[in-house]
Amino acid sequence: MNDRIKGIYERISANSESFLGYPLAKDFSYQEFAPFLDVCLNNIGDPESPSTLAIDTKDIEKECVAFFADILSTNVKDAWGYITNGGTEGNLYGLYLARETLPDAVVYYSEATHYSVKKNLHLLNIKNIVVRSQPNGEMDYDDLDQILMLRRDKPAIFFLNIGTTMTEAIDKLDEIKRIIRKYAIKNYYIHCDAAFLGLIAPFIEPKPKFDFAEGVDSISISGHKFIGGPIPSGVVLVKRNHRNRIANSISYIGAMDTTITGSRNALTPLFIWSFIQKYGKQGLIERARNSQKVAAYTEKKLKEIGINAWRNNDALTVVLDKPSDTLCHKYQLASEDGIAHIICVPGIEKVQIDLFVEDLKREKQQLVAQELV
Repeated sequence: MNDRIKGIYERISANSESFLGYPLAKDFSYQEFAPFLDVCLNNIGDPESPSTLAIDTKDIEKECVAFFADILSTNVKDAWGYITNGGTEGNLYGLYLARETLPDAVVYYSEATHYSVKKNLHLLNIKNIVVRSQPNGEMDYDDLDQILMLRRDKPAIFFLNIGTTMTEAIDKLDEIKRIIRKYAIKNYYIHCDAAFLGLIAPFIEPKPKFDFAEGVDSISISGHKFIGGPIPSGVVLVKRNHRNRIANSISYIGAMDTTITGSRNALTPLFIWSFIQKYGKQGLIERARNSQKVAAYTEKKLKEIGINAWRNNDALTVVLDKPSDTLCHKYQLASEDGIAHIICVPGIEKVQIDLFVEDLKREKQQLVAQELV
């Protein structure tokens, strides 16, 4: 590598070691796929539809989708999906199908929803109403009730968070269904944004209700957050009848056009497939349990030095009062409205937590000393 590229690599490597505030699993290595960097790759069109361009990994992509379908309580006969560029694309696709299913519907989503959803709604030009959030980040169901009371005659699209960005709160599907029944809403669509928790929630006890067994219409999950990878990725799964509604045949590529983008990444399916082969369901369970232990340790250590720290249930996200800008910068902590968080993804070890806690303790002592002067 020339000096500049080497410098960039060293900077990224160093920063990768220190960050604590973003859901990006660190414990991966995909060096075995390095030879693929020297060939053209393109999963153009529908993953189930062969193309005249035969430089794809669609066979691997279909295996990945089948794995996700299984852990989300469905199968590839009833559901369809593809490997996306990440959670934002998956949410865009779910909302796109919702709009095509219910063109006059209004989208209801909480104020704790990821910032990209507002952008997606703008791109799709869908009417929407923001619902208040509870202090823990969960949707305020009383506010949703009041909103729907005046709009019970309108088709509705419910955008639910299965793990909000800042506090990892889960919107309760049972509460949404209760309100739907209360106002006898007949035409509705439910999309779940499970970007971070999609590969964790199926193995939590008690299991949150968010998958196809509960009647949802589409689910978006990120690949780089809990699986890990050098390139953002994800998967979106939808009820097959929704996908069929928008499918078009494109003659010159010899494939169906069903995805957001035409040309798609053919490398990330290899990464996800490799992870599935290595870990499987049992490996995911152990991975989730280990991360929960680190999160519990983090919460405990922070409380021991007098820091206001908390988690939603057994979440991997530990919320705390925002530290100084210096510490937020050093450990790359995301912050909003006076709070920050540490996300205990695979690859974050207790020793890293100890370093942060010591820095925070030292900073707190310095502030106390300054106040006494």
